[in-house]
Amino acid sequence: MSKQKIYRPRPVSGFPEWLPEQRLVEQRWMDHIRKAFESYGFCSIETPSVEELDVLLAKGEVDKEIYAIQRLQADEADKSESRLALHFDVTVPFARYVAQHFNDLDFPFKRYQMQRVWRGERPQDGRFREFYQCDIDVINVDHLPLHFDAEIPAAALECVAGLDIGPIRLHISNRKILDGYLAGLGIEDRVPVIRILDRFDKIGSDGVMAALTGELGMAEELARKAHALATIQTSDSSFGAQVRALGVEHETLEEGVSELEFVMDYLVREVPDADILADLSIARGFDYYTGTVYEGRFTELPGFGSVIAGGRYDDLAGSYINRRLPGVGISIGLTRIFGKMVADGMLKTGPKTPTQVLVALPSEERRELAAETAKTLRKRGMNVEMFHAATKIGKQIGYASKKGIPYVWFPPFEDGQPHEVKSMETGEQIAATPDSWTID
Repeated sequence: MSKQKIYRPRPVSGFPEWLPEQRLVEQRWMDHIRKAFESYGFCSIETPSVEELDVLLAKGEVDKEIYAIQRLQADEADKSESRLALHFDVTVPFARYVAQHFNDLDFPFKRYQMQRVWRGERPQDGRFREFYQCDIDVINVDHLPLHFDAEIPAAALECVAGLDIGPIRLHISNRKILDGYLAGLGIEDRVPVIRILDRFDKIGSDGVMAALTGELGMAEELARKAHALATIQTSDSSFGAQVRALGVEHETLEEGVSELEFVMDYLVREVPDADILADLSIARGFDYYTGTVYEGRFTELPGFGSVIAGGRYDDLAGSYINRRLPGVGISIGLTRIFGKMVADGMLKTGPKTPTQVLVALPSEERRELAAETAKTLRKRGMNVEMFHAATKIGKQIGYASKKGIPYVWFPPFEDGQPHEVKSMETGEQIAATPDSWTID
């Protein structure tokens, strides 16, 4: 008889998986985020993992990051499946969803999605090919009140504040400020300039000046004026006075400043303990942002990059329906944050199971009694596991200890004896009844 060949499994780079005690923490995070989103009135939707490739390519140049899918045994003559791909975010699928279900939705439509997304990026610290994003967006017909540009980051800040992950600072700006300011300087081709200014946190002040004068060939005086805007950072709406003091005038600039002042005033008032910063260098990379933009970063890990991001888009869904549907949204990079906490040993894990009570099995003759005890406790809302074999009690207690189960329940070993329950934390063991005992 030939020996069976063994394939040795190995991790697939960029596709994380967690141990049970880590996954339990991740699930608690998701429950907390879900509850926070719903407290602001956002409803849950879920879109398919795949979209038509044309949907994903309708906005932005992201074709190099998209995973197209096809069956291994697909008919070479059938090209229909080659137009399917895994979604790289949930904002574009959301826009398609709104367009497709337009007549069935009530506007403004507030939704959240907590789904896996896929990107063909090179895996590195904080970068994955498969990861969870937790998004909220509001979309409306023709006009979206600016109020939502302030409510969206307030909800996101409430989410991360309850995760015990360390301080995060939310950087906020408005694309109209950069665009209007550069237009006021007489710069016609503004996109390359904006992209350089958006790298301020990565290449620094000197790097920005070098890129503006070197890469773009901009005159030094003009570069200094562009650079001056990107240096403005304030924790309130006082940035507006600093912008106006630069002496550049343009209608789009003033509109952007006024909008950001409104957002900052709202956040300072409504979430006074949050770390927020008006940072006029940020623009965000995706093509569809047109107004307010957000980037949240760990304050103690300045080189790690953003873990919260989003902004306003004037007409994202307009690529799929002949209606103007402006929206604003923000995304929490759940796996990006969680993976960093795991990698750096900062994740506070607990039990390896959701089990709260382990019902011991005294003997095979008492299996029915143990099963009935477990059933009674479950009906009362507890997570209960019954030990599988009538082994030594010490082994059963050891099992509970290894998995972090806080209580072990002992059905009567003999007729006439009481039920007893043992606290694994204190070692105290007391008489109890399944119908009335409660977890402390």
